[in-house]
Amino acid sequence: MTDTVMTQAEQKKLAGATAIDILIERKLIFSGMKIGLGTGSTALPAVERLARRIADGTLSGIKAVATSFQTTIACEQLDIPVYSLNAKEIGGKLDLAIDGADEISPEGYLIKGGGAALLREKIVAYNAAHFAVVADSSKEVASLGTGFALPVEIIAEARVSIVRELEQLGAACTLREGIRKAGPVVTDNGNLILDVQWQNPVDAAAMEDAVNRITGVLDNVFFTKKKPMIFVADGTGTVRER
Repeated sequence: MTDTVMTQAEQKKLAGATAIDILIERKLIFSGMKIGLGTGSTALPAVERLARRIADGTLSGIKAVATSFQTTIACEQLDIPVYSLNAKEIGGKLDLAIDGADEISPEGYLIKGGGAALLREKIVAYNAAHFAVVADSSKEVASLGTGFALPVEIIAEARVSIVRELEQLGAACTLREGIRKAGPVVTDNGNLILDVQWQNPVDAAAMEDAVNRITGVLDNVFFTKKKPMIFVADGTGTVRER
């Protein structure tokens, strides 16, 4: 007989559920807290697990800030109260944010934004006292920016000038196109996304700042300024904390 290997989808569910339970045990998730909830196929299992722990009475009074329409709708369906980051109940600060990642480097730096919710994800994560990331093992890479393209949210009117400056930084740029929609992806904020890729590894921390200095760029999703707690599930059914 051969050992059963978990699929990528199963790893995502395991990482999300395990992280929520561990963070509750450590009292980083607690009743009455303000929590940022991420977007995508790994973040949503964590949202579902949070809802279960509210339903079973472990948690109460949770105030969530969602990073996308997708997550807002999920919270509505799961009876998790959602607030704006600007709401008086939130005050622009969160106790914890939890989200997925598209790439994780050995230093714990991230690339995010595959689901086009990058700007809100970064605002939420960088305004949280603690930041947790859940992922399957395929997201661990040796370096950032050469595999999964870096999403950059931009003002549409500046597209050509931004591409020119990114190319001067050694990157190739692709305007993200919609699926089952004619034309480019438009974010929840009404902006466009460039997917940016380098042939050779780059200094993610330096490049996070360099890309954001370009006029018309709203933000990019190199995450280097806030080291997260990282929970990674692998095919054996093990969840490692990094």
